[in-house]
Amino acid sequence: MPKACELKKGNVVEINNDAYMVKHIDVKTPSARGAVTLYKIRFNNIKTKQKYEESYKGNDMLNEVALLKRPVQYLYPDGALHVFMDSQEYSQYMIENDAIEDELVWITDGMEGLVALIIDENMVSIEIPNALVFEISETAPGIKGASASARTKPATLSNGVEIQIPEYLEAGDMIKVNTETKKFMSKA
Repeated sequence: MPKACELKKGNVVEINNDAYMVKHIDVKTPSARGAVTLYKIRFNNIKTKQKYEESYKGNDMLNEVALLKRPVQYLYPDGALHVFMDSQEYSQYMIENDAIEDELVWITDGMEGLVALIIDENMVSIEIPNALVFEISETAPGIKGASASARTKPATLSNGVEIQIPEYLEAGDMIKVNTETKKFMSKA
């Protein structure tokens, strides 16, 4: 039973006998003495995809849903579904676009290192690595003598995501990107 302050994006908890996945957490720390930190959490119902928002105090307890985590590889899209294969047992799982729309921009054909969240033999979500390497496909030309901590410029990655990168980088360079914040981490 995790406390509200221990929840992370992707956790699955039980609310009113339904399974809900944590989609976003907003932490509000009041400035008054003795005030309690509040956690405003946005959930998605796993079955109905309905959104639900609730505020909790840091010590509020939530019931965690029993789920199975399996390593999977992305195989291919199939209409409105996406097909993944269990990396150990070679069984296949299908999941709808809506359930993984935030993670879908980071997933490439044949990608490994993904973790499927499975409840009652059904894949309900996917965990992607926090850092992935992508090629810069479009950006302004690099500036010689620009330092690594100086100004940034927009760049489009090979997967179509646009992020800010340091000025010295050029198209064709490989970079490491934080998938949660969509920010440049380092040159790969």
